[in-house]
Amino acid sequence: MPFAVRMKKQPIVAPKGTFDILPQDFPYWDRLEEAIKKVAASYGFKRIETPIIEHTDLFVRGVGNFTDIVGKEMYSFKTKGDDELSLRPEGTAPVIRAYIQNGMDNMPRPVKLFYVGPMFRHENPQAGRFREFHQFGIEAIGSSNPVLDAQAIKMFFSLMEELKLKNKFFVKVNSIGDRTCRPKYISALKSYYKSQQGKLCPDCRKKIATNPLRIFDCKNEKCTRVSLQAPNILDYLCDECNAHFKQVLDYLDELGVTYLLDTKLARGLDYYTKTVFEFYPEANSAEGGKTNALGGGGRYDYLVELLGGKPVPALGMAIGLERIIGLMKQEKVKLAMPKEERVFLIQLGDMARKKSLGIFEELRKNKIMVEEAFSKDSIKAQLKTAAKNGANIALILGQKEAIDDNIIVRDMQSGIQETIPLHKLLGELKKRFKEQAA
Repeated sequence: MPFAVRMKKQPIVAPKGTFDILPQDFPYWDRLEEAIKKVAASYGFKRIETPIIEHTDLFVRGVGNFTDIVGKEMYSFKTKGDDELSLRPEGTAPVIRAYIQNGMDNMPRPVKLFYVGPMFRHENPQAGRFREFHQFGIEAIGSSNPVLDAQAIKMFFSLMEELKLKNKFFVKVNSIGDRTCRPKYISALKSYYKSQQGKLCPDCRKKIATNPLRIFDCKNEKCTRVSLQAPNILDYLCDECNAHFKQVLDYLDELGVTYLLDTKLARGLDYYTKTVFEFYPEANSAEGGKTNALGGGGRYDYLVELLGGKPVPALGMAIGLERIIGLMKQEKVKLAMPKEERVFLIQLGDMARKKSLGIFEELRKNKIMVEEAFSKDSIKAQLKTAAKNGANIALILGQKEAIDDNIIVRDMQSGIQETIPLHKLLGELKKRFKEQAA
């Protein structure tokens, strides 16, 4: 009888477009989140967290049925109870849903909220673009004052300064009007693209009827060339939108923000009105900012009403964390790691191991960073682990020490060690840490 051939099973890997955040990466993530919290608080924003899953209709109504996000990129499913849900592809619509649902319209305006968390889009994975990605976003709800637009933009630059990134950044800005003036522009845009539809890709030809503004987002070179000659939105702005945009630019000048006026900037979501913007590193300005934006946002004065709330103006901004961390790593940003005195507890024998459990808990409760290798029996193996983990001090408890209520304190740098009574251990460690800090 022939031997059965055992097929080697292929290891399971992370789904396409996702990645693991490994222990060596977390200092970057921690540093970025620390900076986000600091900057957000300094501008008066308070943290909110919404569910990762929401009703699909929230995004269909809020983001727009004819956007790529809703039409192509959402991870949607039906539950056993026939609820139609989606993994959130963006953060603004969920925050506005939470604002309405939780009666936050009674709070002093503007209501300033920020969030940090994962988003999901079924995109083609490429450099800086993932199917699961993380965003920091802000929403300021309840004011139409253009000073908020300028402050939202300034926050991005403040965050980059807080991170001490050396690269310089700029922002592309535009106004896409409102309900009063945008319809005339959309009509002019449709007429123009219809006259040029033979030069457009199939996707853009479909967008002429449904959402011609989205043609500006197309990366096809032919479509980009056609869009260069498209009507200019600034020629169609009503007096109110024109005055609003002029004030935004005046405030940016006052704040010393480097901006580039881009009349073809529309953003990929239908809820935007008036001011829209995107952030880029200046290193990419030679290519006209064709690389991925680091983030962006804009005003959405009708979204709260559209999702069932009282009509109030609002604006938001979001930044991709993976792209910022990519810059941090590229620039080899120094991470200010807090100095910690590390102690490693070594034991030998059953009695010593039992006694070490209590010592470990006592040190931990007294806020001393203590590590151990209780599963190991060899002193040599434990000392090797202590050195690898960067321990300053090793505490060695053998059978004799356990019986005599003593413990050996070993300086990992010099190798000098001494035996002390267990009840003096805390005082001895604090004394040594004080001497090392001096």
